[in-house]
Amino acid sequence: MNLQEALAAIRPLDQEAVTRCKAHWDNIGKPLYSLGKLETVTARMAGMFRTSDVRLNKKALVIMCADHGVLEEGVSQSPVEVTAVVAENFMTMQASASIMAKEAGVDVFPVDIAVARDTSIINRKIAYGTENMAKGPAMTREQAIRGIETGIKMAEELCQKGYQIICTGEMGVGNTTASSAMAAVMLHESVEKVTGRGSGLTDQGLEKKIQVIKRVLDFHRKEMDPEDPIDVLRRVGGYEIAGMAGLYIGGAACGVPVVIDGMISAVAALTACRIDSRVRDYMVPSHVSKEPAGAMMLEALDMTPFLTCGMHLGEGSGCLMLMPLLDMALAVYHSMSTFEEINIDAYEPYEQQ
Repeated sequence: MNLQEALAAIRPLDQEAVTRCKAHWDNIGKPLYSLGKLETVTARMAGMFRTSDVRLNKKALVIMCADHGVLEEGVSQSPVEVTAVVAENFMTMQASASIMAKEAGVDVFPVDIAVARDTSIINRKIAYGTENMAKGPAMTREQAIRGIETGIKMAEELCQKGYQIICTGEMGVGNTTASSAMAAVMLHESVEKVTGRGSGLTDQGLEKKIQVIKRVLDFHRKEMDPEDPIDVLRRVGGYEIAGMAGLYIGGAACGVPVVIDGMISAVAALTACRIDSRVRDYMVPSHVSKEPAGAMMLEALDMTPFLTCGMHLGEGSGCLMLMPLLDMALAVYHSMSTFEEINIDAYEPYEQQ
């Protein structure tokens, strides 16, 4: 599917399936609503799947990997070569996300969407990194759309293979600079407020990063349309952000949940929602990133996280931590006896007492 075809395929949640799922939760032998958000998200997934028989037997993590030309401005303590090394480590169980994914029963799909050199991971390369956004647009509009459509097609392929939930992840040295720039524009907030230390900048390094982002936004201010998410993406974003935005849109088109990871993933989620607000129905937040814009992005999406661990690892790590919680909730949902089966009276909702 291309972008327009994917948007045309998005349907509202099936409210009858949502209602049946909620009714089943209310009928099993435990206190009403006692699993809180886990019951709510199960009901939402029923609406996505259009059935109350919610299953997550096949889970995927897609890690979009890309490099950034703005590294020329000295915004990271890591060299550009790190992106390719870590991206390939996802396939050899030498990266955090791949180790966590094995524990969570999630299959990992690292995608080279714009790494600065050729790699051995899934090849969907559009360019060898973005252009330096301090000197011009990070990419053309056509490249930005191609990045989004790369994510859409990846989601479509996974759904065709039977995957029932897609986790989003990213890898790219310098991508907190791009995502902070996008956050400042989309949230109409100051650069200082949205920018964090990324992979561990010193105070001096953080100040330099802030000044670079300010200079970038000043450079693009006259021509950039803050109300056009694709224009913001193509001027100050990254290919991995485009790819993740496409994953959200593709997941919504295919009727499967797509899980938001940290700040960079949330920037992609807000981008997708600004392209079409209906995509939000198919998003599931995982955790709140320690990066300053992490909570701000979730607030803009009107979402609250399941986990508050102070993490800022990226790679889809927060999504992976959510998976065992969903598995346990579904085990209760499918396996626990109903009040009728254990021959006791059901709880009555508080408002009906």
